[in-house]
Amino acid sequence: MKSIISIAVVFLLFTLHANAQKEIPNISVKTLDGTSLNMDEITKVKGVKIISFWATWCVPCINELDAISEVYDDWKDETNVELIAIATDDARTKKRIKPLINGKGWEYKILLDENQDLQRALNITTMPHVIVIKDGEIVYRHTGYFPGAEDQLYEVVKKNTK
Repeated sequence: MKSIISIAVVFLLFTLHANAQKEIPNISVKTLDGTSLNMDEITKVKGVKIISFWATWCVPCINELDAISEVYDDWKDETNVELIAIATDDARTKKRIKPLINGKGWEYKILLDENQDLQRALNITTMPHVIVIKDGEIVYRHTGYFPGAEDQLYEVVKKNTK
């Protein structure tokens, strides 16, 4: 019985710690051309940003980014939101990123978390994983994708741009 309670307490503390994170850590990621970029350069800029963690092997990730792509121009016009898609592919699959993006025609800023350092720092274990930040602070997190989830995401964006 004590071990069950101990496990429950540890789980609760872990959950509270993971949910308490309010800022994106200043970890280096790369652009598609290989240039290093610190996350502070992106997240400390005023406004609302969507950060979508995805991978080429993740079908729900691609479905979500495709669905957002269809309405992204309207979102930008109405809210001035920026979507940054951070690929978490490893060395084996990262060669698929550029061909996939070129084929999809996504107009997002695409960054690479080559060693999954940012993913680990944010305790991201499930893909897709979407984070909305406003003025550098995390205001929303969501994992998984189902058709229509982009509408819920847009409601969060609108609420935070007022």
